[in-house]
Amino acid sequence: MGNLVECSCDKMTSKGHKLSKYIRKIHGKNYPMEGDWQWGGCGDNVNFGFRKSRDFMDAPHRKRSDIKTLVKLHNNDAGRLAVRNFMRTECKCHGLSGSCTLRTCWRKMPTFREIGNRLKDSFDGAAKVIPSNDGHNFITEGPTIKPPGKFDIIYSEDSPDFCKYNRKTGSLGTQSRHCNSTSIGVEGCEILCCGRGYETKIIKEKINCQCRFRWCCEVTCNTCLIKRTINMCR
Repeated sequence: MGNLVECSCDKMTSKGHKLSKYIRKIHGKNYPMEGDWQWGGCGDNVNFGFRKSRDFMDAPHRKRSDIKTLVKLHNNDAGRLAVRNFMRTECKCHGLSGSCTLRTCWRKMPTFREIGNRLKDSFDGAAKVIPSNDGHNFITEGPTIKPPGKFDIIYSEDSPDFCKYNRKTGSLGTQSRHCNSTSIGVEGCEILCCGRGYETKIIKEKINCQCRFRWCCEVTCNTCLIKRTINMCR
């Protein structure tokens, strides 16, 4: 919002011609910025956030070079790039009777959901890495695996098996978990039950039904018994 002294609005908005050139370089000449417009508003100061995040998250690990630290620093940068490199331009129209004869535009960060989805995709395709011979870099574990780029997520250790109960790792396992037999996602029986299969049961439940509002001010309901089908992991 531009209220913090150390974190003002994005200064690039005052250099509209330079920012326009930069945006067109990323998005191409056909980027829809034609017409009468000017930079204004309070653009998100993403570069300030980028630097402060590095100071806060990365500084304690800079002097170390073990594989866990290298993975952490790489993934931290990938997370920041998922924000900075996908900034979008928002505009507000000005003109009589709602016409858009002039637009004021500013740069805005992607939504939290967009960033989360992008990182989730990277997480699903994460590459396993091992330390290189110099001890200051990493390489992919398999020679046929494509080297990860700066946007990619990496890891150095396999996750524990959360399918089974394991007191040491804190895993409760997935036995008796409810699953969705029609879904192919993580909540689906195929994935959640870890290939062990599932059992289908019909249960009876009491629910409030036929609710009525009585003046004033009370809601009264009857109790109905319904049957519901559930799937539980073996």
